[in-house]
Amino acid sequence: MGKIMILNGSPRAPKSNSKQYSELFAKYSSLPCDYFNIGRSNHEELIKKMRNYSDLLIVFPLYADSLPVGLLNFMKSLESNPPSCKPVVSVLINCGFLEYEQNNVAVSMIKYFCKRQGYSIGSILMLGSGEAILTTPLRFIAVNAIKRLSLSICKRDYKESGVTMPLPKWLFKLAATSYWTRYGKRFGISKTEMSVMEIEKEESKT
Repeated sequence: MGKIMILNGSPRAPKSNSKQYSELFAKYSSLPCDYFNIGRSNHEELIKKMRNYSDLLIVFPLYADSLPVGLLNFMKSLESNPPSCKPVVSVLINCGFLEYEQNNVAVSMIKYFCKRQGYSIGSILMLGSGEAILTTPLRFIAVNAIKRLSLSICKRDYKESGVTMPLPKWLFKLAATSYWTRYGKRFGISKTEMSVMEIEKEESKT
């Protein structure tokens, strides 16, 4: 009987959307699952545990069209100190963009790593609108996709898929602008202030 190791690669792991997605996956999995956060100092511990699992599910958000730095660092540790038994690697990635295809580059990086290091690729689920979808009436879209992901891994019928909220881009942009405007207001920051590229200004002074 197989067993699944779930690794959360989000920098905000304890309070992240990735944690919620991981919990949903474990809820619908017919195989036992163990969940772990990737931290700065637990790489060796996680790699030792990895040999006890048939499957590894890496759950993480898209960061600047790439992988979060904490996940990248873990992969470096994994490269230099591989487990004695390598699990099948599956991916659940989410991004704040409406188009789930925005995750393609990050997924390709995981695939390349697996190919170079001798890991088999399992199922891949790419979620668009990942920052919002769980808090809307369209939550069922993400839940159903995660159910299918769980089924594919448990049955060893690995698949690649992607889902997002079925909204026109203009409506998604309008909703996102409204959300971030209200969010900024909670901290005393206006929409105009959020539109200023302060980082670029500071860099230009150096």
